Amino acid sequence: MKSKFIPAALLLAVVAGCAATQSSVPAPAATAASAKAIEAHMQFLAADQLAGRETGSKEHEIASLYIATQLQALGLEPAGDNGSYYQRVPLRQARLAQESAKFTLHTDGKNSQLSYPKAFFTGPSLQYTQTDITAPLVFAGYGMVSEEFGLNDYANLDVKGKIVVLLTGRPDSLPSEEAAHLSSQKTRLAAERGAVGIITVHTPAQEKVRPYANSLLYLNTPGMEWLQADGTPADSFPDLKGGAYVHPEAAAALFAKAPQSLADIFTQLENKQNPVGFELGVSATLSRSSSHEDISSPNVIAVLPGSDPVLKDEYVVVTAHSDHIGYSNDLRNEDKINNGAMDNAAGVSILLETARLFAQLPVKPKRSILFVVVTGEEKGLLGADYFAHFPTRPIDKLVANVNLDMPVLLYPFADMIAFGANHSSLGKVVENATAKEGIALSADPMPEQAIFTRSDHYTLVKKGVPAVFLMTGFKSQDPKQDGGKIWASFFAKHYHKPSDDIPSLIKDYGAIRYDAGAVFANINFNIALDIANTTQRPYWLKDSFFNGAVGQPYNREAVQ
Repeated sequence: MKSKFIPAALLLAVVAGCAATQSSVPAPAATAASAKAIEAHMQFLAADQLAGRETGSKEHEIASLYIATQLQALGLEPAGDNGSYYQRVPLRQARLAQESAKFTLHTDGKNSQLSYPKAFFTGPSLQYTQTDITAPLVFAGYGMVSEEFGLNDYANLDVKGKIVVLLTGRPDSLPSEEAAHLSSQKTRLAAERGAVGIITVHTPAQEKVRPYANSLLYLNTPGMEWLQADGTPADSFPDLKGGAYVHPEAAAALFAKAPQSLADIFTQLENKQNPVGFELGVSATLSRSSSHEDISSPNVIAVLPGSDPVLKDEYVVVTAHSDHIGYSNDLRNEDKINNGAMDNAAGVSILLETARLFAQLPVKPKRSILFVVVTGEEKGLLGADYFAHFPTRPIDKLVANVNLDMPVLLYPFADMIAFGANHSSLGKVVENATAKEGIALSADPMPEQAIFTRSDHYTLVKKGVPAVFLMTGFKSQDPKQDGGKIWASFFAKHYHKPSDDIPSLIKDYGAIRYDAGAVFANINFNIALDIANTTQRPYWLKDSFFNGAVGQPYNREAVQ
């Protein structure tokens, strides 16, 4: 059975001591994070009564109120809008009329219908309540362009007024984080070249990472985007009126008149070759109906003012997302609540404990610490992107971002992956902080997941802010536990499922390792403290791909 109560809001007693990482600041005995505090926060945020913290829901509002009052109780000052702890994010919520989704393939004057959702699925349109588009199909490989890596999948292709057919994923030859960024630009690149729709083909490689069937569990999930001042959705492309994600068996028919079959393309992928684009010689009609509702959901923002007369006007930004995905559509499971214990009650709980460590320092850090708990991450980093566009402190005063998202607290991790650390001066900071806890650093073990672009830090990276995002690694301090197997098991069985709840995780893996969460909090605290007390602000490495703002909109691969 799942938890039937919400624990009372936690108010911790003052703990003596402080932590410091700079020789310029006195270094008394360090304060350690509390595993019990993290446990209490997680019990509240992952409780059934919060119904999965869906963006825009009353339950997410309750979670946000809990977070705001916890930060207030620590003595942190409001840093949202109008002297409050909230920055309300205006959103459009769009829902697809499931029976309206149609994909008609036109081949040599004959029409054939692809079945929904077995052969293809689509999402709602955020721009229009009704879309119908008929256009020729053009295959454009991965749909990627990069001068730095010699990629141009649109070379010699005219896609204006046409529907581009793209492969999910990206070339294996690309470095992980750069590949993640380039993959996120696919929609923009197609729109800039005049395409009117995008069809994404599910590949055998993607099936191994995320089976096609898994996506069908979210067919009724609404699409969302934050709204600009004129009421139009941000980062949407009005000329891209059609979108579909296609099963490989059904996608083969798209290549029936092409110079190469889809099987040929898949063979090229197996041989690590990048397919070259071509006209497919067929056309398609994509249709759908969508309903729209304008809503809002809060970011929670609080600040610990710095102590230095000059540096206090600069900010170290600590982020985590408070939303999850609400109720499940899986008819096979009686439990419908996606509690999001690890994703991301754990991250928010560690952020709150990090805030407590800062609040209890007898000597405040030189720079200010800005805690930003964002909404809408699961809908496309929406709250974070809104904050990046409308920061409550000047964007040029945000010196770095330390992000917390889905620490898997199911084993005593012995290593961490620090996404982004190798691109800026934050690399050394992270190395020092993890070493203090006896934790090693490892390379990204899952580059195919494109994790670097899938969490909130990425929105600030695009604005030129150096960022680091730490993930629990695959090594365990307990020789009886294989961290990699546990992580993979969690991702396969519990990620974005109702079983990402505390009772289910305990049943499968034993006690939740709140003590590992405390280690995680200590590391993030020391990273942020080091940044706050070091006179020189963090900087991008000269040869980094992300040196300066990349400044391009986030993309939800597959459908617009």
